[in-house]
Amino acid sequence: MKRSHINAVMRQADEMIRRHGFVLPPFAQWTPEAFVAHAGEARHVIDARCGWDITDYGAGRFDELGLFLFTLRNGLLTDLQSGRGMCYAEKLLISRRDQLSPMHTHVIKAEDIINRGGGTLVVELFGSDDLGHCAADVGVSVMCDGIWREVPPGGKLKLAPGESVTLRPGDWHAFWGEGGDVLIGEVSTVNDDETDNIFREPIGRFAEIEEDEPPLHLLVSDYRSWLGA
Repeated sequence: MKRSHINAVMRQADEMIRRHGFVLPPFAQWTPEAFVAHAGEARHVIDARCGWDITDYGAGRFDELGLFLFTLRNGLLTDLQSGRGMCYAEKLLISRRDQLSPMHTHVIKAEDIINRGGGTLVVELFGSDDLGHCAADVGVSVMCDGIWREVPPGGKLKLAPGESVTLRPGDWHAFWGEGGDVLIGEVSTVNDDETDNIFREPIGRFAEIEEDEPPLHLLVSDYRSWLGA
């Protein structure tokens, strides 16, 4: 993705988030230079990979295959392993109309996916085989707003604003917006996007960036090059 495209997506996402009554935390508005200046006091933000995340999954077709994410808060794996402390994470996502977030699962993370507003969120589901692979003939049991539902393999949940689904490790899922862009909330156990996303197809988790203009804000994938972390 071109950096200019990423910057434009950031501006559009911030506007949509505000339109639905949410405001991103102060560090979301830091320039790259301000982030460098605040790096010492923002150690947890950096280590937990909180912040902006925009991906085309390395395919170069963001409008068709992509996702906007902002990690608002996140614990560390050491907290989860000890069973104490900050064992949770929270994100805001935007899935554009007909924009696919491809089939994947998680080894560690359980998550609630919540339609916070906009169009309908379509979630396609498969279960896992004995080796943990996506199984074309295995369905899943998922909880939707406290009610258990049996979903056949390849079944699609259609979540209206206010509705949610709870997904556990091994629940394979893909999703997209229907009828409009969707603002999504994600509440989960500790999130690790670098190691805990298992895709059915061999694709990348983060975008390859063409630096055609300076970054408006740093992406979490920029932290190593800009902040050395």
